[in-house]
Amino acid sequence: MSSSLPPLLPHATRDLARFAAGTRYADIPAGVIDKVKLSFLDGLGVCLHGSTLPWTQMVRDVVLADGGKPIASVWNSGAKVGLAGAVLVNSTAGHAFEMDDIHKESIIHPNSLSVPTALALAEADPSLTGRDILAAVAMGAEIGTRIGNAATMALFLNGFHPQGTSGAFVAAVTAGHLLKLSAAEMQHAIGIAGSLGAGLMAAQEGAMVKRLHAGRAAQGGLTAALLAQKGFTGISDVVEAGYGGFLSAIARTPNPARLLDGLGTDWEAAKVGFKMYPNVTSIHAALDAMRATKVEAGEIQSIEIGCSHMTFVHTAWDYRPAGVTAAQMNMFYGIAVMALRGDVAARDYTEDRIADPETLAFIPRIKVFVDDALEAMGPAFRHAARATVRTVDGRTLRHEVLNRRGSPENPVAREDVERKFAANLAGILATAEIDRLKSLALSLDTLPNAGEIVTILSPARS
Repeated sequence: MSSSLPPLLPHATRDLARFAAGTRYADIPAGVIDKVKLSFLDGLGVCLHGSTLPWTQMVRDVVLADGGKPIASVWNSGAKVGLAGAVLVNSTAGHAFEMDDIHKESIIHPNSLSVPTALALAEADPSLTGRDILAAVAMGAEIGTRIGNAATMALFLNGFHPQGTSGAFVAAVTAGHLLKLSAAEMQHAIGIAGSLGAGLMAAQEGAMVKRLHAGRAAQGGLTAALLAQKGFTGISDVVEAGYGGFLSAIARTPNPARLLDGLGTDWEAAKVGFKMYPNVTSIHAALDAMRATKVEAGEIQSIEIGCSHMTFVHTAWDYRPAGVTAAQMNMFYGIAVMALRGDVAARDYTEDRIADPETLAFIPRIKVFVDDALEAMGPAFRHAARATVRTVDGRTLRHEVLNRRGSPENPVAREDVERKFAANLAGILATAEIDRLKSLALSLDTLPNAGEIVTILSPARS
């Protein structure tokens, strides 16, 4: 406790912990539960898709070689390991291809953290029901995103990855809720998790370790809850401590009021959006705007993309083929692909496609800049974009997208998320298994346990 400096918001960690520990399924509005079920479905799809990718398999191989008591399944492997190892691999898989859900204000992808954490514990304890799982996933998202909201974009601009840092709180509360921690124990779980999250944003320019940030955050959050259950103590005021607390140390210029604003009435867990392109969310509005111009690549003389400062820093660095991660995080590559092919899909993020000579030759036609008018609209519009396309025959076409497709402000239908889910699992599961897994996820509130879900996820497949 840092008594020499005043707290940013007195008792914030305590109050968040009390809310997290004391809220049950019946207390959560039906609309929030419906959104959480859809996020859970989306999370299953992105995790199982991510399990097939080489960076996830490297993490899996290390965990399997290390061994451990066979408690929880490493999905798509046929193997079981300890809880922490399973969560490490499965959450890495969830963030492995930039398709996990997104809470815009906090810059957290909750489902790649909460879904593996919840299902590992539910596999270990078959008495946990579907409603228990939904409540835990909802509370993990609610508390973790509130801490991320308070951290503001400053955390990111200071060079820290929100998924790896703030994300640890999502997993800690998800796990703590399923472990039925008391309010005091939950406070310690949060207090431990604040010291265990990590992740540096330089990873976005090509390093596989960006995927691991989610795995380590989930593993750290789970470990924090398990330790708190044993009586291990954390920083009791970790969120609001004036010196050395999560917000004061990592965000530095936070907005602590966002921690408790509307707690219990204005649900952050209902403000999660879905990704409809397999790349960084910050370029989705620009991709939507570019698609709307409907100009053939051969007609294009130049493209200008106006965006927020945050999006510019996040995505507008000079592109070079430095791996799939870099391509997925880069505005220039994404816009070039959209211009050339009329869409951006998973097939565009393979080692051969990211170095395609036609795409590389097109990129010099693209300019990205900070649009002062969009920037002046504030953080709520940090994903907004304007596309200006000039053609070889002298035409100028403009399109503005303030809210990307898939965001809470511009939502997609449930059927769109279901199609994304099925596409992610095509070639991994049989059609009948995809349909059954979808049915189970969307009726999770009626299930006595997660046994059948885990049975579908676990076996080794191609």
